[in-house]
Amino acid sequence: MKNISRRTFNKKLTQGLAGTALLSGMPLACGMNSGNEDKKLGIALVGLGGYSTGQLAPGLVNAAHCYLAGIVTGTPSKEQQWMKQYNIPKANVYNYENFDEIAKNDSIDIVYVVLPNSMHAEFSIRAAKAGKHVICEKPMAVSVAECDAIIAACEKAGVKLSVGYRMQSDPYTKEIKRLVKEKTFGDVHYVSSDAAYISRGNPDQWRLNHALSGGGALMNMGVYSIQSNIYGTGTNPTSVAAQQFSTMPEYFKDTDETITAQMQFPNGVVGTMFTSHNANANRLFVNFRRGWAELNPCHNYGPLAGKTSDGKEIKFPHKSQQMLQMDDFAKHIKTGSTNFAPGEMGKRDMIIVEAIYQSIKEGGKTIPLDLGRMGIVST
Repeated sequence: MKNISRRTFNKKLTQGLAGTALLSGMPLACGMNSGNEDKKLGIALVGLGGYSTGQLAPGLVNAAHCYLAGIVTGTPSKEQQWMKQYNIPKANVYNYENFDEIAKNDSIDIVYVVLPNSMHAEFSIRAAKAGKHVICEKPMAVSVAECDAIIAACEKAGVKLSVGYRMQSDPYTKEIKRLVKEKTFGDVHYVSSDAAYISRGNPDQWRLNHALSGGGALMNMGVYSIQSNIYGTGTNPTSVAAQQFSTMPEYFKDTDETITAQMQFPNGVVGTMFTSHNANANRLFVNFRRGWAELNPCHNYGPLAGKTSDGKEIKFPHKSQQMLQMDDFAKHIKTGSTNFAPGEMGKRDMIIVEAIYQSIKEGGKTIPLDLGRMGIVST
């Protein structure tokens, strides 16, 4: 990817950073840092938009295994504010032009890329080349090819890679996985997931700019629907068919507004998904042979809520999902524990995203998926 100037980058970012509203289950080889289990790892946030400001930085305040060590921003006015609020030394403050110098900074162990989607690959690869472990915010990239490039760069540099799938560390997600795995209500028969919110206001926000976002609702909330359909069945889909429609084409001129999709899973299991930037929907429903489980709300920052057909409430103490997510990855680096959201998971989801867009382009045609042959395990 071509490098961009700070001026160009900042111009793109001002178009809407405020709009930022599997190997999982299998421990990956990780080169443990023996004797460093108690050391907190330093994280540098790349991009100080709404998600970093409102979720990631506050989550790091109470994290047990990592802390906010540095920032990367193209807005000088933010530097002093963040340095003061989070006690960040000037030596740990970078911009997009001197970012590569982070390689010399031993106090930064992990770089978290929190930029518009089209910039994920460039800065994830640069972080890997700098010798830093990488968290890449979801979606991992704007194409499968870019996902491959990120994975290859991290493997070549010998650093760990995770995708910013906060829900994979959430106890409600883990409870659904448990019910599916243990067959508490029998085999899964049907799964449905809706992930959507109304995204209006600033028509120039980057999420409505295809060049920056790579897509609309599907590339934003849609990946949550894809993920929950998969962990709600415990398997990867074998095919997908999809449809797209818009009720406000004058506003959603460059990106998809609303997408529905139907997935087929092994053993005759079927799934549906709905995602939109022009509706509010936030639910996962799993129908088993002898009962059901529901999370509603399911995909937001919490607190979440759930119930099962036997009258039981699914309820856990609320904790920051971002804190849990970053702590899990830090533990993975330090001890070899499970990487709940590895790069292969991000690639898998982008394969499905591309198949959904292909189906829409071809009038709703069913697109076969052969994720098992690719060695991508589901969870």
